[in-house]
Amino acid sequence: MRQTTLCYIERNGQYLMLHRTKKEHDASQGKWIGVGGKCEADESPDECMMREVSEETGLTITSWRYRGIVTFISDIWPCEYMHLFTADKWHGELTDCNEGELQWIDKACIFDLPLWEGDRIFLRLIMDNAQPFFSLKLTYEGDDLKSARLDGKEIYG
Repeated sequence: MRQTTLCYIERNGQYLMLHRTKKEHDASQGKWIGVGGKCEADESPDECMMREVSEETGLTITSWRYRGIVTFISDIWPCEYMHLFTADKWHGELTDCNEGELQWIDKACIFDLPLWEGDRIFLRLIMDNAQPFFSLKLTYEGDDLKSARLDGKEIYG
């Protein structure tokens, strides 16, 4: 089971989003996502998130919240535990990303973008802020979301 992180950096009612357009054989090609990546050996989830944000954006996160863990089950991709974060303070200047284009997007417009169906679920959870921490299991067949379980309860499929 691989371990990854994803962070949604927030400012003035916007999230910093990454439009995945630059990597070949990218499972998220053409989709908009937060910033993150794979955990390295001996790295905690928050260390991974901070490193990935720095590498992909040039920003150094100084205030964040660990929001939940998302388990991805797929018939074509390796199973994954994704540690989900939001951040609201940082320093540094935004740089170009070698995985796609970074853009500040109004939260009200996020759901108009090409997103994974499962991302729509956890984005609503972090935007609504109704749960301080959650466990979400997403099961995909190909690119199609087949089921979602939030804290053990079926919510989709």
